[in-house]
Amino acid sequence: MTIRIAPSLLIPCILAPVLAFSGLILSPGIAGAEEPVWQHATAMIGEPKYPEGFARFDYVNPDAPKGGTLKLAEEGTFDSFNPVLAKGELAAGLNLVFDTLMKSSEDEVSSSYGLLAEGISFPDDISKVTFRLRADARWADGEPVTAEDVVFSFDKAKELNPLQANYYAHVVSAEKTAEREVTFLFDEDNNRELPQILGQILVLPKHWWEGTDKDGNARDISRTTLEPVMGSGPYRIASFKPGSTIRYELREDYWGKDLNVNVGQHNFGAIEYVYFTDANVEFEAFRAGTVDFRQENSASKWATAYDFPAVQNGDIKREKIKNPLRAVGIMQAMVPNMRREKFQDVRVRRALNFAFDFEDLNHNLAFDALARVDSYFWGTELASSGLPEGREKEILEGLKGKIPDEVFTTPYTNPVGGDPQKARANLRQALTLFQDAGYELKSGRLVNATTGEPFEIEILLSSPSLERSVLPYVASLKKIGIDARIRTVDASQYTNRVRSFDYDMIWNVWGQSLNPGNEQAGYWGSVSKDREGSRNYAGISDPAVDELIRMVIFAQTREEKTAAVKALDRVLLANHYVVPLFYSDAVKVAYSKSLAHPEELPYYGLGFPEVWWMSDAN
Repeated sequence: MTIRIAPSLLIPCILAPVLAFSGLILSPGIAGAEEPVWQHATAMIGEPKYPEGFARFDYVNPDAPKGGTLKLAEEGTFDSFNPVLAKGELAAGLNLVFDTLMKSSEDEVSSSYGLLAEGISFPDDISKVTFRLRADARWADGEPVTAEDVVFSFDKAKELNPLQANYYAHVVSAEKTAEREVTFLFDEDNNRELPQILGQILVLPKHWWEGTDKDGNARDISRTTLEPVMGSGPYRIASFKPGSTIRYELREDYWGKDLNVNVGQHNFGAIEYVYFTDANVEFEAFRAGTVDFRQENSASKWATAYDFPAVQNGDIKREKIKNPLRAVGIMQAMVPNMRREKFQDVRVRRALNFAFDFEDLNHNLAFDALARVDSYFWGTELASSGLPEGREKEILEGLKGKIPDEVFTTPYTNPVGGDPQKARANLRQALTLFQDAGYELKSGRLVNATTGEPFEIEILLSSPSLERSVLPYVASLKKIGIDARIRTVDASQYTNRVRSFDYDMIWNVWGQSLNPGNEQAGYWGSVSKDREGSRNYAGISDPAVDELIRMVIFAQTREEKTAAVKALDRVLLANHYVVPLFYSDAVKVAYSKSLAHPEELPYYGLGFPEVWWMSDAN
């Protein structure tokens, strides 16, 4: 499963709604060499919770009032409504405009139910998957959603978006195979994830994109656009100011409003986003009541900045909610770019971790509210610990000579600081590692002993709000002679530089599901190292890692997948590709008292904004 999580000051936020579930184990019981056997849902672990014909998801309020305007804030800017491209800054909330073939439930780890598609079918060898569209699915202009639309959406996503091209690398084609049926063919069998991730495709209207705008100009899906796009989803773009604000309004004629997967959802009459370039100004807007909901990403701010009158008198409520993290593994880290030669030595990368004093930062900036991340699947049952045993050990033994020997002898641990003595010892260890890698201190500067070139790091950040957490790290690096500096750039520049891997080091967070799969190749696989727009930010290209990724993808049982994931985790950690940072065990939210949510939120999510509502809606 891929879970998009945005980096933040001290506790990164889970984007709401959480999108792009994948990497899940399918039960290949949907057989049919000749006649397809249609299912209303797929479950990756066990059986779907909800039977065919179910009334609604358990976590919704079917009587929630409709209406009111939800006001939200975003940091940065936007310059495009084209959801396909990996270019430009996509407007927040655009998913409100579009439907997908299937829809995930938030009270199951990995089940999806029909949205645009009423049925799904695939053979035992999972060599293909077919979706059957609902006859009454409609675009906002009243035209039916067709198989041609699905084929068009897939083809354009793969053609125009490098990330999607990697994600769907083993899907060779999409074909219309009946009036309302689309079949995707695969170039390998038994990849259990592919049918599930294809159900998440954002379906676009072919006839609209191949038509003309109000001025008669032909549309071009290969370019960014600020023309309000049309979809089949519950909302439409009502108004906007480029880079500043955007307003979505609920469609009275939404074709799917009475579907069981939508009952009790899409309750706001309108959803407005306002963009801010300064995080402090954004917070002040929330304090003033011009923003309704805030997910607080700073532990220190949560502890000290919420004593203003609106909180004291109950106009603003606060909650700490564990639900979204119950099935999410986290790796938040500083990521050195190994495409730069200076980071290719594992001793250098390990030394960079010794320079990071988490305990000092946690105490002074976060009121001891955070925990250090020590796994790429931190917080879940998939995180490795101790020494490998059983099947996990067997997998690693099959890779001896290709992986660091320490995976068999030394459990991974992060350096521990927190007081001057420990900090000095860690910096001495860092300097020793640099010296072993061919560097020396010369006049207080760390330089290459052969060339005399100084060791420098530019840490590229997307927001000034991150600087507070990075400055102590910069100060530690300077103590061992490294010329470290922060460069914070605007959203567009940051996006372009990251997409083209133009950085020394960035701050990133990867969110993992309990069922990792094909997305792992996009995170750590050799195939994605030089693919512009991939999430292989570290530049990893390692045959052993590639082999472990394939074991994860093609695992036939839950036990085999767990062993393979833990083995992959150990090898990634032992290569010190990143400097692990920190996280929290709960999402902190503050919101206007006019907002309400079901008493029991979905077990694995916030349900925001889908199942929330305006309590004073007319």
